[in-house]
Amino acid sequence: MHSPERIGRYRLRQRLGSGAFATVWLAHDDELDALVAVKVLADNWSHRLDVRERFLSEARLLRRAGSSRVVQVYDIGELDDGRPYFVMEYADGGTLADLGAEGPLPVPEALELTALAARGAAALHEAGIVHRDIKPSNLLLRTAPDGGRRLLLADLGLAKSLAQASALTLAAGSAGYQPPEQAEPGAGIDERADVYSLGAVGYELLTRAVPGPPGKVAPPSRLRPDLDPAVERAVLRALEPDRERRWPS
Repeated sequence: MHSPERIGRYRLRQRLGSGAFATVWLAHDDELDALVAVKVLADNWSHRLDVRERFLSEARLLRRAGSSRVVQVYDIGELDDGRPYFVMEYADGGTLADLGAEGPLPVPEALELTALAARGAAALHEAGIVHRDIKPSNLLLRTAPDGGRRLLLADLGLAKSLAQASALTLAAGSAGYQPPEQAEPGAGIDERADVYSLGAVGYELLTRAVPGPPGKVAPPSRLRPDLDPAVERAVLRALEPDRERRWPS
C-alpha cells in the first residue's frame, strides 16, 4: 500500500512502528513547527467497532491522565476512509528497551529510571487508570529543554479505568511483566498489577534479563553479584506473586 504523505495537517516523515492494531508515524505539525507522533488505526481492523472503540479509549485515557509523566495527546481526527487517528507528543530518545542494550545499566541510573516509571504509573493511578502493560518498550525517553531527559509512560491500549478493573474477565499483559492476577480471567486487578510490572522493569534494567514466571524469579544478585541487598529486597517485593505482599503503590 502506498504510504500517505499527510494525515490531516500533519506532514509525515517516517514510520516509527507498526503493531497488530495501529501504525505510528513521525510527523511535522507545520502550524506549530513541531514534531509529533501520529497513531492510526490499521486498515484491516477499521470495520471492527470494538477495536475502534479500544483505539479511541486509549486517546481518552491518555488525555484524562493529564500528566507530564504520561505521553500527551494533542489532537484526534479521522481519515477520509473513516479510520481514526490521534496525535501525541514525540519522544526523541527511544525507549527503555533500547537503552543499555550492551549490558546492565549503572545501578543509580537503573533505579532512577525505575523511579521515574513508577511516578508515571502513580499519575495514572491518581487519575483512576491502571495501565496493565508496563514494560521497557512502553517507557519512552524525551530530551528536555535543559538537555536532560524525561521519561514518559505510553501505550494505554490495554489500560482500564480502576472502576472497571475489579471485574475484568480477559487476561492481558506481556510475558515476564505480567502479574499472575492478570493471567487469571475474573481475578480482578488494581494498582498492584502495575507495581509488579514496574518491579519487572527494574529487574531488567539492573540485570538485562526479563524475570522468570511469577514465583520463579531468580534473585537479581545471581546475575549481578555486587547488587545491594536492599535493592534486591525492594525489587523482589514488587515481584511478589501474592499481591497482598507487594508494595501497595
